[in-house]
Amino acid sequence: MKRVFILFLMLFFIVIGLNAAEVKNLKAYQQGGRAVFEYDLEGDSAEGVDITIEVNINGKTYTQDDLSLEGDIKKVKPGKNKKVYWNVLKDFPKGLVADNILLTLVVGGCKNGKECKDPITGMEFVYVPGGCFQMGDTFGDGESDEEPVHEVCVDGFYMGKYEVTQGQWEKVMGNNPSYFKSCGDDCPVERVSWNDVQNFINKLKRQTGKNYRLPTEAEWEYACRSGGKKEKYCGGDNIDAVAWYYDNSGGKTHPVGQKQPNGLGIYDMSGNVYEWVQDWYDSSYYRSSPKNNPTGPSSGSSRVKRGGSWLNLPRLVRASYRNYGTPGSRDNYIGFRLVVEDN
Repeated sequence: MKRVFILFLMLFFIVIGLNAAEVKNLKAYQQGGRAVFEYDLEGDSAEGVDITIEVNINGKTYTQDDLSLEGDIKKVKPGKNKKVYWNVLKDFPKGLVADNILLTLVVGGCKNGKECKDPITGMEFVYVPGGCFQMGDTFGDGESDEEPVHEVCVDGFYMGKYEVTQGQWEKVMGNNPSYFKSCGDDCPVERVSWNDVQNFINKLKRQTGKNYRLPTEAEWEYACRSGGKKEKYCGGDNIDAVAWYYDNSGGKTHPVGQKQPNGLGIYDMSGNVYEWVQDWYDSSYYRSSPKNNPTGPSSGSSRVKRGGSWLNLPRLVRASYRNYGTPGSRDNYIGFRLVVEDN
């Protein structure tokens, strides 16, 4: 019996543009045993634009790495009649019958210092230009592990504009571990361990093909302080303006983005929930930290978390304050935000 597939009974398109290029005239049709996606790409990029395709079939998502695709994907120069060929019968040898197909075509990525958005979760990322700063207790009222103050330089990177939310976590993981579920999808996810976050990152990478990670401790503090400025909290010296903490939180988390952003346009780096970072914790690490792009000790028993939370007093919400926990520890005041590599 001849293998057949019935593909486009219901077909929807989503085009996500992350830079100046634009997709027009997107259409799809069947050609023998293949599906063909055709589009025009407008723009002035001589080196080409990143094109990423994702297909959702009856509720299950397949990235372009999961599918037998060829043609005008990945790096594509602007022009008309671009085509992507999908060998459906190679991926589904018994044939494919689908009554709900969603094609997501992502144009571009995090490039050229522009804000960008993750196509799966909607997470937004802000470019943090590289630079040097004085890391540690620059106000002289901190803890011993915030000393000595030392110069650190970091390369530019893309930091999450907000803490990862409950809704974003659920889109990737299919569950919501948060204690404050009633706060809603726009509130930070919490009760996630460092290990849980690694699982989230790995799953998100498989879904999007993008290289996500936690920020290093140095990147986190540099971004928190609006690009390394001498700020007591993340965005200035007025804690009530930038943070949910013990005195104003009402004993709970709050939706992200309600307080003032810092000087880079990043929200809630002080307060709301602690944020896991990549580094192992060592109370004396600052004494031997390298100047350029430090990544923390090579090993340890605890991971660093930064920023304080809804239940902390002001001294624990300071930009330079360091906290830590075992990689498996969870609580209703611990969440995270991500970095995405320039691609």
